[in-house]
Amino acid sequence: MKNLLSYVHNSVKDGLGRLGVLVGIESEADEASLLTVGKQIAMHIAATSPASLNIEDLDPDLIERERQVLIDQSIASGKPSEIAEKMVVGRMQKFYQDVVLNEQTFVIDGETKIKDVIKKLEKNLNTKVKLSGFKKLTLGEGIEVSANDFAAEVAATAGM
Repeated sequence: MKNLLSYVHNSVKDGLGRLGVLVGIESEADEASLLTVGKQIAMHIAATSPASLNIEDLDPDLIERERQVLIDQSIASGKPSEIAEKMVVGRMQKFYQDVVLNEQTFVIDGETKIKDVIKKLEKNLNTKVKLSGFKKLTLGEGIEVSANDFAAEVAATAGM
């Protein structure tokens, strides 16, 4: 069964705020059992803005750019290429912990990875639980704002 849980941050009215997060959870557990953890994960997403759910879902161009920056930094610091490569592997793990939801440390407790929060929930509910996706929505995001020359606009309106 698929469940869609939501969280609205900086709520000005019920269901209205500057930031909203939707979290998809697949489980046979009843929605009430998933509600608390689902809302906490949505709050976590609002706070951390992950780029993807899993490492495999990350944009390959983003991964390559990050890897290249880290390689360039390591080489610029004077490290031999074999040591630089080992440093990059460790730094990429840190990068994944910053941008991948399942690899992030849960902001609620400050120590458990999100994927381990889900494992613990599965154990407590004695059923499978899977995060299937998330979407963070920011008020005004995606709205095109045209940058017009105000003086030219006034002149056009006045027929000049």
